[in-house]
Amino acid sequence: MKRILVLFFLCSEILLCTACNKNSGEPYEGEETDTSGTTVIVPEDPALASSIGFFMSSWAPKTFKAGTFTEAALPGSAPYLVTVDASTITTKISPALFGNNSNPYMSQMVNQPKLIGHLTNLRTGIIRFPGGNISSVYFWNGQVGIPPADAPVQLTDADGNKTDPGYWYGNNTADWTLSVNNYYSMLQQTGNEGMITVNYGYARYSTAANPVAAAAHLAADWVRYDNGRTRYWEIGNESNGTWQAGYRIDVTQNKDGQPQVISGELYGRHYKVFADSMRKAAAETGKTIYIGAQLLEHEPAIWATDTDKKWNAGVLQQVGATADFYIVHSYFTPYNTNSNPQEILASAATVTKAIYDHVNGSFTANSVAAKPVALTEWNIFAVGSQQMVSQVAGMHAVMVWGELIRNKFGMSSRWDLANAWENGNDHGLFSQGESLSGETKWTPRPAFYYQYFFQKFLGDRGINATVTDSNSSISAYASTFSSGEVGLTLVNRANITRNVTVNFKNFLPGARFYWYVLTGGEGVTGFSRKVFVNGAGPTGVSGGPDNYAALIPYGGSATGGVKVSLPPMSVVNMVIEKK
Repeated sequence: MKRILVLFFLCSEILLCTACNKNSGEPYEGEETDTSGTTVIVPEDPALASSIGFFMSSWAPKTFKAGTFTEAALPGSAPYLVTVDASTITTKISPALFGNNSNPYMSQMVNQPKLIGHLTNLRTGIIRFPGGNISSVYFWNGQVGIPPADAPVQLTDADGNKTDPGYWYGNNTADWTLSVNNYYSMLQQTGNEGMITVNYGYARYSTAANPVAAAAHLAADWVRYDNGRTRYWEIGNESNGTWQAGYRIDVTQNKDGQPQVISGELYGRHYKVFADSMRKAAAETGKTIYIGAQLLEHEPAIWATDTDKKWNAGVLQQVGATADFYIVHSYFTPYNTNSNPQEILASAATVTKAIYDHVNGSFTANSVAAKPVALTEWNIFAVGSQQMVSQVAGMHAVMVWGELIRNKFGMSSRWDLANAWENGNDHGLFSQGESLSGETKWTPRPAFYYQYFFQKFLGDRGINATVTDSNSSISAYASTFSSGEVGLTLVNRANITRNVTVNFKNFLPGARFYWYVLTGGEGVTGFSRKVFVNGAGPTGVSGGPDNYAALIPYGGSATGGVKVSLPPMSVVNMVIEKK
């Protein structure tokens, strides 16, 4: 289609304005003219990226409606320039990017109204289960203390030592754990959907005549029981890892000639057996499911195991076109390292891009067609300064979501909803109320608030945002709503205030813009366990404002330009009205 662009000058910048179909909420190809005679160009949606694929299936147009706000003063001088370019849609935003992980040691959940309320407000989208290493010793339909007859009394660790298997059972109804049925009930109560990780380790350590068939049958029976409630399934969890049940087996107990140590090639062969059984089970219920296979997210180090070094090639050469999607995990920062705030924040962009490049490089190297990519576990490994429970972890989370959109990932789920205090080395989004933490049970950690307000002002399509001064320590992520507004998230990684002017291409701002400012506690620019939203903070030693869902944004006039002040180490979530 030939398009005619009419340029106009506003605030010394050449700007183009965009509009959206006011009836359907969906953009349409074509041109409109506003009352000033300016031609309005509506960008086309791009082709669906193969790295997103079916994870986009729940996408829906988003409409922004301005409500009550608090008038706020704008900075007089705002020398740092961010340019939002609405002339090109980079991607529709996958609704599956904001997931989290539950686990079987965080209570039955359904009898915890405070937790259920927070999860309902957050609408994380996907909640994975049982997640983590427990998946490799988890018998979803088992009664407490009664493992399958072919599950050995002891397992073999990576060094060849015999260990207590520590099996877990899906029918355990004790208060401290989460049963399968209550997992489903929790999803229904909170308006989220599931992702289930089936027990692959069982295919390795089972003493049955055909251990792979036994494990695949167990997984298929879960698919039957699930009866279409869950679309997304994983075969195993970090099965390449030396820490995983099934990494090394006692070959004297194995009956199908499996090697002592796992390989990517072996996992790939087993994946096909699992997937075949599970798809047949799904067909019996008339439902469609998607089954993921595990890959490594980065090039193994020189000291890595032979299993790791050959994992991706082995999996891809076996699985080929049969996998529906591919799974990676990342904890972004160096393991067990006391990383500082800037090191943590820098990892969001560099590591996310590196994961995408490595996975796609693996596809190319093995002549396998690209498939959707799911980051089903992620967080930070930084320890020693309570980094995981700090506002820096929240800032990092915002940046990771922005980078996942930018790099066109299909799905992600952060690890995890609740864990263990461990002097602040706690990945949990919520506190379990351990006395040493000083927190009440189910107090949201700072990352909860960063996710809540990021999603609140996030549109449904990604667009480009660039920062003119590369030394400003500002990161910018932009989106558009189907109703026409622009959403913009600004992260100030610097220890000083940055005043920002926002300019636009292919968008004409309306009368007003609205924003929330998230900062650490009491002006802290290091690691703070508190977060303040538009000045409102927690009543206790950590977390954020109890009335977060009722907080109204700041508002300002866009007549003199869109300008905002970014306090030190802050995140600003903004929506700009369209003209």
